Amino acid sequence: MKILSGQKASPGIALGVIHYLKRRKPDVTAHPADDVQRELDRVEAAVQEAVRQLEELRGIALEKMGKDEAGLFEVHAMMLTDLDYRDSITNIITEEKVNAEYAVSKTADIFAQMFLDMEKDYMKARAADVRDVSGRLLDVLQGNTPFLISSEKPVIIAAKDLSPSETVQLDKDKILAFVTSGGSNNSHTAIFARNRGIPAVAALGAALDETCNGKEAVVDGEGAALYLEPDRETVEKWAQRRGAEQREKAELAALIGLPSKTLDNREIKLFANIGSPGEADAALANDAEGIGLFRSEFIYLESKNFPAEEEQYRAYKKAAEKMQGKRVIIRTLDIGADKQAGYFGLPHEENPALGLRGLRICLTRPEIFITQLRAIYRASAHGNVAVMFPMVASLWELREAKEIAAQVRSRLKAEQVPYSERVPLGIMIETPAAAMMSDELAKEADFFSVGTNDLTQYTLAADRQNNALGRFVDTRHPALLRLLELAAKNAHAVGIPIGICGELGADRELTQTFIRMGIDELSVPPPAVLPLRKHIRGMKVD
Repeated sequence: MKILSGQKASPGIALGVIHYLKRRKPDVTAHPADDVQRELDRVEAAVQEAVRQLEELRGIALEKMGKDEAGLFEVHAMMLTDLDYRDSITNIITEEKVNAEYAVSKTADIFAQMFLDMEKDYMKARAADVRDVSGRLLDVLQGNTPFLISSEKPVIIAAKDLSPSETVQLDKDKILAFVTSGGSNNSHTAIFARNRGIPAVAALGAALDETCNGKEAVVDGEGAALYLEPDRETVEKWAQRRGAEQREKAELAALIGLPSKTLDNREIKLFANIGSPGEADAALANDAEGIGLFRSEFIYLESKNFPAEEEQYRAYKKAAEKMQGKRVIIRTLDIGADKQAGYFGLPHEENPALGLRGLRICLTRPEIFITQLRAIYRASAHGNVAVMFPMVASLWELREAKEIAAQVRSRLKAEQVPYSERVPLGIMIETPAAAMMSDELAKEADFFSVGTNDLTQYTLAADRQNNALGRFVDTRHPALLRLLELAAKNAHAVGIPIGICGELGADRELTQTFIRMGIDELSVPPPAVLPLRKHIRGMKVD
């Protein structure tokens, strides 16, 4: 037996036979081009055919997986027609007088490396998109047929990595798990697996190769391990664990539709945190009672320039419609500190966590804020939408934000643009100042939501990005819990609800404490909703 360790991509256990996906590699050797124009024409024809294929795949994805996954292929088609990408290919052909295949391959290397050099993991993962798009173009140029998976029974799919277009063609019923030698927990394969509850492990290394094809294996998604040719004892152990896992899933599924109520009749609402409209599907599948935190900054972080009102409106509208009347709390952009977008042109700061971020950017650059608020208010006509301002420290900040929101509503009304008149405006309690001033802030806000990640950081003067601090970052520090209790008391004194949307919300050892404090709702990652409900329904508070 051989054990390979990698990165956790999707939890779960699978036992079965490995089916290693082998690709036909295109020839990308540089050859002198006798006719440069002919090579340029070949690229143009290949792009048109690749776009046609992507449109076909978009239709398949739309039928099998939904709008968000289908939208990925629209993005890939846009990549193929991106001027920078196309200019790179054209320039290499004309300046170096080489064949189209080499120019496409070299361009793929340049653009993929550009993404890999970026700091954020999810931007690094975009290198796979460039590879996928370029690989498709090369296949068309050389007449290669993309592989399809055929298997009589479900198998463990293995590969160096899987592109989105490869993944979408796979029959979910034939997949036990995904294992890849490369990739990461932010790859499309990982996202696909997590969204569908398929165990997956990424970055297992070079030992996972074609020689593994046909071998028996055990996949431990939670432990990020692959057991190759396991002995009988190992198989029996993991089979028992898998059986227990399946029984637990069945128990959790039985909780769908039931209230999150303790044995002594204390009820708390369970919402979900999401970072894109597509994740609303996971929130619904896990029976979340709403979205307690929609991190709108994903739109900004994935853009090369300030996202337009229409682009934002479509994203917020999609989330509101998906939730079918359940509340969607959209946090206004929380750029700054550890979340940077270069086009904002933010100055270098010695202490960015204490600098220009969150609502501070919105109030100093109201044109950005107004665009986002217009998009949110327009989306409110399509569902139950609320707005939440991050990084509030002073009463005047909330009042100024509310005044800008009022101006946006007034302008939309004058333009006869539909929007809901019932959009609550709340704030995040994530600074000690906001907690200490919560009695005054509660009179101006429609609700509170505690961002425990930042509140912990600022209360304990401990950088949450600094792994060396370890035990100094005590998320159960008495000072933190006192601030939470104070905010809850002040919220209820004027009749507004208070929730927790930070990571601490999913800490089951504190659930009882939160309910005693009077916390009205907890917003957690979608997969944590049902396990937390089970925990709540089995406890007594008083």
